[in-house]
Amino acid sequence: MFRVLKTEGRARRGEFSCAHGGLVQTPVFMNVGTQAAIKGGVSAFDLQEIGCQIELSNTYHLHLRPGDQLVRRMGGLHKFMNWDGPILTDSGGFQVFSLASLRKIKEEGVYFSSHIDGRKIFMGPEESMQIQSNLGSDIAMAFDECVENPAQYDYAKASCERTFRWLERCKAEHDRLNSLPDTVNPGQMLFGINQGATFADLRAWHMREIAKIDCDGFAIGGLAVGEPAEVMYEMIDVVEPFMPREKPRYLMGVGTPSNIIEGVSRGVDFFDCVMPSRNGRHGKLFTWEGTVNILNEKYAADARPISESCGCPVCRRFSRAYLRHLFKADEVLALRLAVLHNLYFYNELMTRIRQALDEGTFADFRVRYSGRLEERA
Repeated sequence: MFRVLKTEGRARRGEFSCAHGGLVQTPVFMNVGTQAAIKGGVSAFDLQEIGCQIELSNTYHLHLRPGDQLVRRMGGLHKFMNWDGPILTDSGGFQVFSLASLRKIKEEGVYFSSHIDGRKIFMGPEESMQIQSNLGSDIAMAFDECVENPAQYDYAKASCERTFRWLERCKAEHDRLNSLPDTVNPGQMLFGINQGATFADLRAWHMREIAKIDCDGFAIGGLAVGEPAEVMYEMIDVVEPFMPREKPRYLMGVGTPSNIIEGVSRGVDFFDCVMPSRNGRHGKLFTWEGTVNILNEKYAADARPISESCGCPVCRRFSRAYLRHLFKADEVLALRLAVLHNLYFYNELMTRIRQALDEGTFADFRVRYSGRLEERA
């Protein structure tokens, strides 16, 4: 399923395989298609062209609309969105954080009010596993609670303990579902999630405990939710020594190009974030020379591509002037082109990270690019 091919310091170069698609090369960035589509008009066919290896979709949102039972009847998420590569589904645990005003947490699970129509929804570990089984994703994430930062220590401790108990329930239900004869994807994997807010002792304790459960991989959750980047890096440093060496490691919801480079340097294999698509839809574009705000007046008559060093389908065909015009004219095409460019950049970032690891030059790559990619071009 996963093997580490090479290391440089704590950074790992590996390969991952699952029920769909070929070998995934790691470190990898998962392109976020929350509702089985990338916001900005990007399809599964586009994902192939821009180098996406794993697509990520949202359990909670697909449960609400169109409904996981419908997706199951359509043959699972792969057939529904016509994507034959690996898919990871999050558990709905992040919505415990992001929809705090619409939910109530109890030992059995979480009671939500739908953000769409207000109807009452219950989701616990078993329900989350059942929904993800219906979707047929390759990687199901355990149901957890993502605690806001800063958090009260006593609450974070109680949440950690409950998330551990939830993982035990997720594992039992996941194993049961995979054994059923009519399961959409009997090869579906389960990743456990480490929590603990920004408390080092809780993070370490929780990682030691969940590592005892036979999951297929482990994630670090509850970061990049308001704490400074240095605190996030500190928490990764605390957790990483207790993460099983032979299993993939996933830093959830992260992040900027610099965050990813720093995460790789600390031993992380999987990343995801809405940042490239969300920023693209607002005209902020990532390049190897730094960030570009395409809405700026100085690009009004600029015939150059977004980046002359970029090989994406947008930079091969269109100018900065044209893309800026599309944004100013409120043309939907602007969103599509900007998102395509940014996702291509993120996938290319991972390609170059892997190449540097292959060549033993990742330390130099980190020094050259970790800060530079955050600056304005």
